[in-house]
Amino acid sequence: MSLLVVGLSHRSAPVSVLERAALTVDAQARLLHDTVAAEPAAEAAVLATCNRIELYADVDKFHAGVAELSTLLALHSGVSLEELTPYLYVHYEDRAVHHLFSVACGLDSMVVGEGQILGQIKDALARGQELHTAGRLLNDLFQQALRVGKRAHSETGIDRAGQSLVTFGLEQLAGREPVHAWAKGKRALVIGAGSMSSLAAATLARSGVDEVVVANRTLDRAERLAEILTEGGTGVVARAVPMSQVAEELTRADVAVSCTGATGLVLTAADVEAALAGRVGDVRDDVRDGHDGSACDDDDCVIAPHATAERTAEAVAPDTVTPAPDTGGCPVGRVGDETAYEQHAALVENSPAVGGGPVRVGRVAPAVVPAARAAALYLLDLAMPRDIDAAAHRLTGVRLVDIESLADASADAPMAADVDAVRTIVSDEVAAFGAAQRAAHITPTVVALRTMAADVVSGEIARLDGRLPGLGDKERAEITQTVRRVVDKLLHAPTVRVKQLASEPGGAGYADALRTLFDLDPETVAAVSRADLLSNAGGQQNQLHENDEPKRGRA
Repeated sequence: MSLLVVGLSHRSAPVSVLERAALTVDAQARLLHDTVAAEPAAEAAVLATCNRIELYADVDKFHAGVAELSTLLALHSGVSLEELTPYLYVHYEDRAVHHLFSVACGLDSMVVGEGQILGQIKDALARGQELHTAGRLLNDLFQQALRVGKRAHSETGIDRAGQSLVTFGLEQLAGREPVHAWAKGKRALVIGAGSMSSLAAATLARSGVDEVVVANRTLDRAERLAEILTEGGTGVVARAVPMSQVAEELTRADVAVSCTGATGLVLTAADVEAALAGRVGDVRDDVRDGHDGSACDDDDCVIAPHATAERTAEAVAPDTVTPAPDTGGCPVGRVGDETAYEQHAALVENSPAVGGGPVRVGRVAPAVVPAARAAALYLLDLAMPRDIDAAAHRLTGVRLVDIESLADASADAPMAADVDAVRTIVSDEVAAFGAAQRAAHITPTVVALRTMAADVVSGEIARLDGRLPGLGDKERAEITQTVRRVVDKLLHAPTVRVKQLASEPGGAGYADALRTLFDLDPETVAAVSRADLLSNAGGQQNQLHENDEPKRGRA
């Protein structure tokens, strides 16, 4: 059997495809059961995060395994195989191990070095164990991936190469301003109480917001998170509300972070627009920065444009607007500043950045809004599929950062020197894991050989007792010990050498050679394998607990 992974991620597929292919918890369970029921696969595990969907399996045929796993991914994701295939990647045997270890270390993350993936790998393994779809190979693989990821974070400075997705998202919202300065005094709404939402709430609390409101479908979880935040020593005021109060709380919030498991939108553009309309003062003073709220002398102001006759006519009959050069004036933002906000251009219909039609005055397209402009409401969407309607970005006074914009913003992020050190760790660990797996493959055969030899010794001693019934206990014990030493010495060199050879690439054939040369019963070898697997499974839950990673997003 051999390890195979078929998947897609932010590196191979656009966010729109990842969003449609996202798997619910129930869909993941069905996918796992169908995979192990398929002919090529013996065990399976699913790693599903906000920016990747990967199916791992132990298969006996490569081509049949790729075809079956691809078909099952398409079936359970709801995206047709023809549409999904161009975005799929395949890794086999050592390359599959290398891929998972790289993922565990944060090398394949949207933000290099982030530690959230370790908790997600741990959850994937726990799910496979709970559903009994993860066998010996995948248990060993995922356990080792957790250890490799932990080693990378403890032995290198990979944490300095990037931050968690939450921190990176908040930095994008803050623009050029430090997050602590930007967050100070703000009121935050966190929608969801899972690991990512918990991390967002804790990060906001540490950053200096005045209040964190947690909304969740299960109010008990929201209340527990609020209690943890209150007792965290940051001085933040935290409280929990049911999901039914999100609209009301949004009218009071300065920043909202959403990361739920919902399959549809949690906040539509209309919800956000209604929240803006319900805010006291409509637009905050720090956003208007001295504007009177009705008009600005700067014709290019995006918050309160000056109501000239020409602009009024354009609002009635919108036409193409020629951006004016940024020569100063309005401190809030200018229509002419096109350089820093391309990351959301693809989300906007009729945007010039994607070759579309005209920009309409009064609701400025993201492609022509400065990246660091102030806003009345900051929105961070970390869910996949998305929780917040991308159209909310068109609303005046709203700044939205989501998974797609984070991918664009991090694409050209500089790589730290520590990344090379992590890559070396990954390569060494892949080689060690492969050698250990190949050696383990021959262990049942060696154990069966020694068991057969012990049976031969016992049989011959029994025959000796029949022929020499008067043999004393002392003499009998000495003869038995001598025969066993002879057998052990004869088997020692071959068994040690065969384990060394089996650990090398292509060494699996030595197990077959031993079985053939010594005429070992295949059922005896299989029985040893089953017993070893049961013994290994007994300690898996404890090992999983030992690998509990503090970077899982707990507050």
